[in-house]
Amino acid sequence: MILTVTLNTALDITYRVRELRPHGSHRVSEVTERPGGKGLNVARVLAALGHEVTVTGFTGGTTGHVLRTRLADTPGVRDALVPVSGTTRRTIAIVDQLSGDTTQLNEPGPTVTAAEWSAFRTTYESLLPGVSAVALCGSLPPGLPVGAYAGLVRTARTAGVPVLLDTSGEPLRRGVAARPDIVKPNTDELAELTGSHDPSRGARDTRRRGARTVVVSLGAKGLLAATPDGSWQATPPARLPGNPTGAGDSAVAGLLSGLVEGLPWPDRLARAVALSAATVRAPAAGEFDRATYEELLERVTVTGDVSAA
Repeated sequence: MILTVTLNTALDITYRVRELRPHGSHRVSEVTERPGGKGLNVARVLAALGHEVTVTGFTGGTTGHVLRTRLADTPGVRDALVPVSGTTRRTIAIVDQLSGDTTQLNEPGPTVTAAEWSAFRTTYESLLPGVSAVALCGSLPPGLPVGAYAGLVRTARTAGVPVLLDTSGEPLRRGVAARPDIVKPNTDELAELTGSHDPSRGARDTRRRGARTVVVSLGAKGLLAATPDGSWQATPPARLPGNPTGAGDSAVAGLLSGLVEGLPWPDRLARAVALSAATVRAPAAGEFDRATYEELLERVTVTGDVSAA
């Protein structure tokens, strides 16, 4: 069983329009709604790969009810979300079909009380026994301490559960110091953390700060990994047009599934890159085009230097 944590869950709403024009009126050609937030996207991809997944985090209000109802229809995903008095946020993605670009609008999320945070920590600790890996994903909702993820990392490590952290800003900085097994920043998040715009240098610096392994998202150029066993870069064969929302979450699912299956790092990275690229071709985050994934998996290029860790 894999556990994913989404402290700031969302109902993801995707609108497709022919062309997005500022100040204009638009006719929407297609609308999709999905349970969202990074950890829920990760969970759906893991379930599609055949893994059993439990999801936890916060949910509340009318939007939270819709999210949980839709989540119940997802095979392989168990709901262990913790209720809050506030209302779960919505995220709006507007896909411009002419250009292929996506505009994202993200609500802040409900304010979480101290009692609700305590109830979540109790639930989290109760879920860790028997879990093969845990992913801590996304932003912190209002009301939570900036060191929330750092505490959850330490709890997982105490339980002997490998933990992947995917967040940004000060929560990432505090979380890295708690020594997670894997962190997955993008280049901007890494530069903010380390002050370096060189991904290789930034990844090495992040390992010195406490992370055991650093996997950097390079966008359309793939992934760069600095691990205890060496450094690798995995590159997709081509840039695919489509909606990039959720591509990084699919990469996390690839890394987690490779971890629990005991795959070597080059294979984990190839899977993560292929899944990420295949998500760009899917209609919504947390999904991937399986035919594209299987075709790309054979064509991802992985180069490495085992002496560069």
